Amino acid sequence: MLQPSLVKNDKKAKIFIWIVSLVVFAAVAFLAKFKLNFNPGFNVHVFAKFNAIINSAVAILLIAALVAVKQKNYILHKKLMLTAIFFSSLFLVSYICHHLLAGDTKFGDINHDGILSEDEKSAAGILRIIYYFILITHIPLAAIILPFILFTAYRSLIGEYEKHKKLARITWPIWIYVSITGVVVYLFISPYYN
Repeated sequence: MLQPSLVKNDKKAKIFIWIVSLVVFAAVAFLAKFKLNFNPGFNVHVFAKFNAIINSAVAILLIAALVAVKQKNYILHKKLMLTAIFFSSLFLVSYICHHLLAGDTKFGDINHDGILSEDEKSAAGILRIIYYFILITHIPLAAIILPFILFTAYRSLIGEYEKHKKLARITWPIWIYVSITGVVVYLFISPYYN
């Protein structure tokens, strides 16, 4: 087993984790309602592509970390998981940048006018229903995953491996689902970027 990296202080850790989680949630929810009227001089949808790449990398890291821990390679597992957390932090910054600069894109909006006509809905067909089903499962899970990730990491970093393992059984499937569906959402919506 690994030696703990942090000294246990549940009270401070809980306060820190909940403050970080609430601030991130509030920032994403608040900033998602705004679009900056600013042209950075490049296609802002590069952020969305970057997000899909990051989500793909996180999914690969999560799978590799699961394999590492099953093989009892705890040092590699820790490195992979901390890298996944780092990449997820990069994702968050890029996600906010994309939404601030690009605004919302409607699935099926072929003419990019922000209004989905009956013809556009009809042209999107069943893919529109599939897209929205994936999206409405992705968004709430993405919104709640951060405190799970942070509490799971904290339990490991203080050496409470049984509690870490118990939390990871909840955190890992949600996190992998959010990562994979993030890529799928991008693949569905990217043809409608202008």
